[in-house]
Amino acid sequence: MIDKDLKERIKEVAVEHFNSNGYHGTTIRNIAKDVNCSLPMIYYYYRNKKELFDEIIKKEFFNLIKRQASLLRMDNVIDFYTKFVYDLNFLSSYDKQVYRLGIKVYLSFDGDEELKGLMDEWEKTILPRHYQILKPYLKNVENEIAVVRTLVHLLETMIENIVVKNRYMPEKEIREELAIVLRDCE
Repeated sequence: MIDKDLKERIKEVAVEHFNSNGYHGTTIRNIAKDVNCSLPMIYYYYRNKKELFDEIIKKEFFNLIKRQASLLRMDNVIDFYTKFVYDLNFLSSYDKQVYRLGIKVYLSFDGDEELKGLMDEWEKTILPRHYQILKPYLKNVENEIAVVRTLVHLLETMIENIVVKNRYMPEKEIREELAIVLRDCE
């Protein structure tokens, strides 16, 4: 096995273990067993479990978010958000598991204080980021902040259904839900 392939395999198996057993219930020994490699091989790539988990969240999760966002084009606001949510249905199993881990850390269910702090900082950017996206479309809206907050809550619920609960959401249903919140946005 090529070094890069082994490192990727270690991450894949670790993501499965962290999803099934949580951070504290996962051991490097069990990951090594399922990868079919020695403990020293894992320690060659990662000093400890924390470093492995950190790479999954700091690199894999945030790269996934950036990759999904880079696929979006703004024709109109409902199409934009519909495509973002609908495309989550088609993430690979690995990407969904990485996303799930990110959500667990975001909700403070898993990870350590450093990662939870990182997610807290990221969370502070969510409303401003969506406000900037929606700003050009909020010209005739009375309570702009309420619309943005409601949109973010709706997005979180739909993401949870698709990624965490592994439920398929049809594009039509996503569009209808978003249209209710964004009905006054031009």
